[in-house]
Amino acid sequence: MKPALPRYALFLAPILFLVYGLQAQSRPNVILLMGDDHGWDEVAYNGHPYLKTPTLDDMAATGLRLDKFYTASPVCSPTRGSVITGRHPNRYGTFMPNWSARPEEIGVAQLLKGAGYRTGHFGKWHLGPVKADSPTNPGAYGFDEWLSHDNFFELDPVLSRNGGEPRKYPGESSEVVIDETIRFIGETEKNTPFFAVVWFGSPHEPYMALPEDLALYRQIPSLFNDRKVSLTSLETGLATTRPLGDVLRERYAEITAMDRAIGKLRDYLEDAGRRGNTLLWYCGDNGVPSSGNATNPFNGLKGDVYEGGVRVPGVIEWPDRIQQNRICSVNTVTSDMLPTLCALAGQGLPARPLDGISLIPLLEGDMKSRPEPIFFWEYDTNWETSTERKPYIEPHLQDGTTPLVKQMAGKYTRSFVNYHHPVIQEADYAGPKAVLDNRYKLVVDAKRDSGIELFDMVNDPYETMDLASALPHLVERMKEQLKEWQDSVLNSLTGADY
Repeated sequence: MKPALPRYALFLAPILFLVYGLQAQSRPNVILLMGDDHGWDEVAYNGHPYLKTPTLDDMAATGLRLDKFYTASPVCSPTRGSVITGRHPNRYGTFMPNWSARPEEIGVAQLLKGAGYRTGHFGKWHLGPVKADSPTNPGAYGFDEWLSHDNFFELDPVLSRNGGEPRKYPGESSEVVIDETIRFIGETEKNTPFFAVVWFGSPHEPYMALPEDLALYRQIPSLFNDRKVSLTSLETGLATTRPLGDVLRERYAEITAMDRAIGKLRDYLEDAGRRGNTLLWYCGDNGVPSSGNATNPFNGLKGDVYEGGVRVPGVIEWPDRIQQNRICSVNTVTSDMLPTLCALAGQGLPARPLDGISLIPLLEGDMKSRPEPIFFWEYDTNWETSTERKPYIEPHLQDGTTPLVKQMAGKYTRSFVNYHHPVIQEADYAGPKAVLDNRYKLVVDAKRDSGIELFDMVNDPYETMDLASALPHLVERMKEQLKEWQDSVLNSLTGADY
């Protein structure tokens, strides 16, 4: 018997019947853009003192600026899984980077393809190998074509087209994937809606940038070279330490190059007469890493369930529907993408628990608060790997093919894992986790001395004052919500949804 849908999934059903009466030809084109390790403050429109991001600034000034946009996870592969499935990644074992998704998951591209969309993926995938025989490559999740990488990439990226033999594509990496996106759009018939997912390799370390972009940040080394950070060596692929200012100069140059590539895409859409009915949605995949930490105002970094790990830049541009700039303070999350896009396309949702909600009311200006909390959970993979598990996918199908600069396990490609998990035990509930409602955020993290913290996110967005002892009844209620949600997630992990 399939499990009953949780309350937050039941909220989705009425959205499908909301007023749009969309005919096939009026459904919006959709492009999802995602930066890699791009922190909330690393855009000029959020007040960054040095970064130049004119394209994202213009999108934020003319479209819908999502000031409280979150990633489902504080690290990359799980967040990307939430975009594709609308579900928290722990439901299907994508716990951390290089943990694959499962073949039975239903992807947003599959759903939109069923609604008549032509679909393409360009750039970082990281939900399994992109090779042709991988059961979790982009094609397996409904993408008609892809030019993709198993993980991240730098200048002159080596990518695989439709699962074929990887080859080098010369150029600045963000522009390379944008050029492929433009080609894909240009080859799509005008009366056919398109869905493109563009996941950049920038600004993930190690950093490589063009001289003209580096020249914009000459002053940065003199401001930050008093301390050193650890990152990957471009020469050896192993860990090294370098002055922070030199690193930041390269990181900021990568962000500016990515911003410029997005501008090239917008210009193309305008010239092609397709910008008006194209929904362009940009976000990061997790908070800023330690190698880029200089101006982050929040508590925590990439890998933490605190704001610094899960709050990222988010902006939606759709000129035909969003004709006036709005700044949104409603909590939204990457899991919301699938239900939102399915509602726009008039497409039904999978009959399984989802963790996102449709944001159609928000796009229309009618959503003032979120009907259900957002949950975060970093699963304890030490427990997972210390117990004998049956691989969910044959190991040879989990070996990647696209090389990158960073060595791991003595090689320059990536291998993925995912395991069957038929029985739930008490230890499965471990790992840092949080629940965020419209005002408060409860953080349960055994790595911290206090273990349990409660923050008033309206009056204390930087999580500086723990209110757990002052509001014990609220703590207990939110702990119960978290436990109920974890029960649902672990039930999914057993494969019960399939």
